Amino acid sequence: MRTEAIVVIRDLGIDFETIDGVLRVVQGVSLTIGPGEVIGIVGETGCGKSVTAKMLLGILPMPPARVRSGEVILFGRNLFSMGYREREILKQQIGYIPQDPTSSLNPVFPIGTLMTDMLIWRRSGQRMREYLWMRRDRKRVEEAEADAAELLRKLYIPDPRTLLRKYPMELSGGMKQRVLLAMALSGDPRLIVADEPTTALDATTQKRTLALIQEKIHEGHLAGLYITHNLGVARLLCHRTYVMYGGTVVESGPTGILLENPLHPYTRGLVQSIPKLTGGVLRGIEGQVPDYLNPPAGCRFHPRCESRAAKCEEEAPPMLCQGKDRWVACWQYD
Repeated sequence: MRTEAIVVIRDLGIDFETIDGVLRVVQGVSLTIGPGEVIGIVGETGCGKSVTAKMLLGILPMPPARVRSGEVILFGRNLFSMGYREREILKQQIGYIPQDPTSSLNPVFPIGTLMTDMLIWRRSGQRMREYLWMRRDRKRVEEAEADAAELLRKLYIPDPRTLLRKYPMELSGGMKQRVLLAMALSGDPRLIVADEPTTALDATTQKRTLALIQEKIHEGHLAGLYITHNLGVARLLCHRTYVMYGGTVVESGPTGILLENPLHPYTRGLVQSIPKLTGGVLRGIEGQVPDYLNPPAGCRFHPRCESRAAKCEEEAPPMLCQGKDRWVACWQYD
């Protein structure tokens, strides 16, 4: 049984080169995902969550993005030391569930074509010559169609053969998300990366989709990276959670303990801004995420922090251990 970490990110720094200057978006991010473990990354929009995930997936456009520092170890291999071909083969072990189901499915092709093409492309070893040969082989196409229908059936979609003949515009948001989940699971992945996959769905469909993702991850004993700004979703799905602010990790720990007893002022602000059934006045966090062109010196959260001290404005705090598997980047705990 494999026990090594599925993903190890160490001191990752990512810049974006623009006509206005260099945006220092991700700064010193480190995280680990073990086998069978689901990790959450939470934070406001614009905090670097999706950039970190896209770097792991190898879909971050470079340029304008540029890796400034750090390393990414995926399945025991250093992602930055591989050639293009090696990275593409390794990516077959990752399933990706994107944020918006509507814009993620090509509207001019039926679902069956999208799914069978993807399955044949995987089976061709991502070689265009083999793909074109297999695509003309009727037997291969029929096998891929049968496998696509079976994937949809496992996601409790009734009459999957009929659904394969439909176009994306004929499906509801929840049904599109199930199709994307089926496509993510099609290659027997070891890691699932989900980038806020329920954002565009209504509350009822969100709950069903999350339950389905949770069930399939548990069934396959998969590792998972779940990107979200919803702390309730993180509590439901994630074993451990990393809180990001301004492109940096400010706190991490077991999800339940972290949300019950947040240490960093930013995490406390996020928890206090959650609406409660008992009512009461919500407390938000004044201000906005930093300007990455000219980020503040020291702790990036200090301009919005009510507990800041002079040292916070001068020097960025390191990650400080606060008990078993609990870490916080705040000078209050030095």
